[in-house]
Amino acid sequence: MISSWRRKRANRGGARGEGGSKKKPTELIIPNHFRCPISLDIMKDPVTLSTGITYDRESIEKWIDAGNVTCPMTKQVLKSLEPIPNHSIRSMIQDWCVENKSYGVERIPTPRVPISSDEVGSVLEKISKTQTPQECRELVEKISKEMKQSERNKKCIVANGVGKTLALAFQSFADNEDEIVISLLEEIMIVLSSITPFESEAEVSLRSPKSLERLVWFLKRGDLSRRRNAILILKELISSHKDDQETVVDKLTESEEAMDELVKLIKEPICLSSTKASLVIIYNMITPYIISLNKGVIIGKFIEMGLVTSILDILVNADKSICEKALGVLDGLCRSEKGREAAYNHALTVPVVVKKILRVSDLATEFSVSILFRLCENEKRENGGVIVEALQVGAFQKLLLILQVGWNINERTKEKVTKLLKLLNLCRDKVECIESTDFKDLKRPF
Repeated sequence: MISSWRRKRANRGGARGEGGSKKKPTELIIPNHFRCPISLDIMKDPVTLSTGITYDRESIEKWIDAGNVTCPMTKQVLKSLEPIPNHSIRSMIQDWCVENKSYGVERIPTPRVPISSDEVGSVLEKISKTQTPQECRELVEKISKEMKQSERNKKCIVANGVGKTLALAFQSFADNEDEIVISLLEEIMIVLSSITPFESEAEVSLRSPKSLERLVWFLKRGDLSRRRNAILILKELISSHKDDQETVVDKLTESEEAMDELVKLIKEPICLSSTKASLVIIYNMITPYIISLNKGVIIGKFIEMGLVTSILDILVNADKSICEKALGVLDGLCRSEKGREAAYNHALTVPVVVKKILRVSDLATEFSVSILFRLCENEKRENGGVIVEALQVGAFQKLLLILQVGWNINERTKEKVTKLLKLLNLCRDKVECIESTDFKDLKRPF
């Protein structure tokens, strides 16, 4: 297929020539060596592989990113996967565009040259060797700036081990409270928070006592940007490896200010990502494994900080991701007696939890069923307040629908549904169930 630009030549006779007949439009042919062998379009950023064949950068990088290690034209194995800019061809293409401007051809702008692995390696080596905070900060700023230029730059920088280098630098300067050092650590956090998940070497450095103490310090005392970046890093550290959770949890629970900040990020969110990160951290802090170590002390502290109320407040209008995480935290809190008592005492608990069943996702339904089961199974009041309230807001119908329709939930949840139905059935004659309107737009999962 030949691409071309067409132009009708203007003449005094308008659309017709002197002889009165229509003139054919002039066709402009693109030289073949200006075309990319892959896309067949004119090259905007020509680059040459080790085989000597020139391609457009976007096309060949897609080819390489797909896992190919050969030249598309010659099928030879590439000695290097980094293409070299072909300035000669690019200059020729730009000159040709200028010469054919009258045909409607626009000049292709000079592309920004992406960073190479050698350049990244050189900068990272300087960062690892420098002992001067100011120089290190300038180098980190350069890395950050290059990462923002393009996704290609970011991939290249990450692939060359920026995570472990910056995490080690963070650890090295973490115990220094000099103003320049704090500024350096801020820049490092900006980069680290954007390249999760971390490499194992980076995690080791960031989990060191010095690094964790400084991250918690930023969480408690930083501005909005500092707090956001600190919590994103802590979230990655606490959720990546279960075996290493205890170290991070211990550091967070050493100060009630840090725990209070986690709750505050739910009450007064900075952004969605920080709220999600806070919920993930709290969820991992109240897992059964952690609870067995501290005998529920962490849950007790969170309850006193008003976490149950905060969770129920955001659940009212939360999106899917926030809703799943918030329900997971509430389920974890309801594992303890203090958590259940706080849930019993909040008027929104049962209506909100029942509302989320079959309304958000399978995971949200599983958490909601689990919460309702914990509350009903451990109900100690003689009048069966929770069970009666659950019946009044349509829990029986929803739970029955789960079993009848065969909803996509695990067997453990189905067992809880069956037990819940038995508990609710005992009180059905005591209350008039309200027909829930939640089912009118409900779609079956098949």
